[in-house]
Amino acid sequence: RVFQRAERKLDVMAGLGCDLLMVCSNVSPESLGGIDRAAADLHELGERAAKRSCRVGFEALAWGRHINDYRDAWEAVRRADHPAVGLVLDSFHALARKTDLKAIRSIPRDRIFLVQMADAPLLDMDYLNWSRHYRSFPGQGDLPVQAFMEALQATGYDGLVSLEIFNDQFRAGSARGVAVDGHRSLIFMLDQLRASSGPQPNLPQPLPPRSRCLGTEFIEFAIDEGTAPRFEALLAGLGFRRAGQHISKAVTRWTQGAINIVVNTEKEGFAHSFNITHGSGVCAIGLRVEDAAATLERAQRLLDRPFSQAVGPGELEIPAVRGLGGSLV
Repeated sequence: RVFQRAERKLDVMAGLGCDLLMVCSNVSPESLGGIDRAAADLHELGERAAKRSCRVGFEALAWGRHINDYRDAWEAVRRADHPAVGLVLDSFHALARKTDLKAIRSIPRDRIFLVQMADAPLLDMDYLNWSRHYRSFPGQGDLPVQAFMEALQATGYDGLVSLEIFNDQFRAGSARGVAVDGHRSLIFMLDQLRASSGPQPNLPQPLPPRSRCLGTEFIEFAIDEGTAPRFEALLAGLGFRRAGQHISKAVTRWTQGAINIVVNTEKEGFAHSFNITHGSGVCAIGLRVEDAAATLERAQRLLDRPFSQAVGPGELEIPAVRGLGGSLV
């Protein structure tokens, strides 16, 4: 029955033009163990897949009943000895169990059919729920994803790398925003890999180095005219003083020591549109950095969007990118 179900999936895949069927290690209490048994089943499945011009990728789940280690999964694939059967590597399953990564380096690259990347915060919980609810993009968690990538790089693998992320917060967010964050995480991950392993022909050019932040220069609030007097009275009560008025705009500057608060009640431009969309709130944060041009370039390379609007007489052109919630940095 298992092979019949697999064949139905293979037929559907072949009809859709897909060529890789993923098979995960069994978690059923009724499943049979043994590497040789798994290898024999994989060989038979490989025979049936090859007839349909498909391949089979075998993956060890961290909570697998008999096989939960990529090394055992690789041994089953090796013993299956079929060109249509290969290994699927998932960083979460290997790193969550703190599995030694050295063995990855000795796996022939053509026997790795797919690599799935995921990070996660360190949590003391069962592997299944940890995996299904708390995965994050590479660089967002606590797992040593970089070490996994370095081991993979040693094989010369140049095939597909995917992001397999299960996360309740991501599910509730914007699909487009999550996709961009995922793309950004891959760019960052490859840059980190390049930094640790040196120049590689299949890796992108390095990102500009992080520019050291020297402090917060100002915080800008977008506020309507009716709310502004109460807000400015609050600032005065907190010890701020009105230190300046923009030469041509309804923008005031309030200071206390080295703190600068900008109150923007303009009726056109970015702050006005931000106020219409979000109501009164922080529309921009100004950061003082060592190299503004390099900081802007790095942000753009990491898929942030630069922002600009008309600059009036006597105004500065301040480099900016989009921040959280459509605000500016």
